[in-house]
Amino acid sequence: MEAIAFYIFSILIIGLFLVTILSKDILYSMSSLAAGMVLISGLFFILGADFLGAVQLVVYSGAIMALYTFGMMFFDATRVVKEKNSSGMLVFLLSGLIAVILVVIFAAPAIGSHIKPLVQATKGIDNPHAIGEVLFTKYLIPFEVAAIMLLVAMIAGIILASKKMDESLSEIYIDGDPEAELKEQK
Repeated sequence: MEAIAFYIFSILIIGLFLVTILSKDILYSMSSLAAGMVLISGLFFILGADFLGAVQLVVYSGAIMALYTFGMMFFDATRVVKEKNSSGMLVFLLSGLIAVILVVIFAAPAIGSHIKPLVQATKGIDNPHAIGEVLFTKYLIPFEVAAIMLLVAMIAGIILASKKMDESLSEIYIDGDPEAELKEQK
């Protein structure tokens, strides 16, 4: 039963990420990205890694929802985006980079079998407690710096979006002339 659920989730995740990449509508892309991240957390739950599944839901899916909010603030969802890619070299380099990443991913278990952990597990505590112990002792400063950077990015995004609140990007003008609508409203 777990194998069937694993394959169903895998197919759905790949499909959703293809929609993310291939969709020209930013709302569809961000929605499918968020759904894919939620399904990845389902994979962790199926594999018995409950803590990683919960972290995936809270951290990554929450980050995608924040990205969704920024996308709604900064992009005009009513306008159709037309992309053009005239550089074949860029596509070739990105494809090669993806191939190298896939080789590293598949070779990682063989390479990683000889790596020793930096922090030894403490006897008598479970995995979430061990992660919390390391995170809030050894890596406390980077953790706090990352939190402050995210806070600054959120405040900057709100400030940048509020400067354009007077101008609506999706406003429909009479005959394409913004002055005509302003005169009509007066």
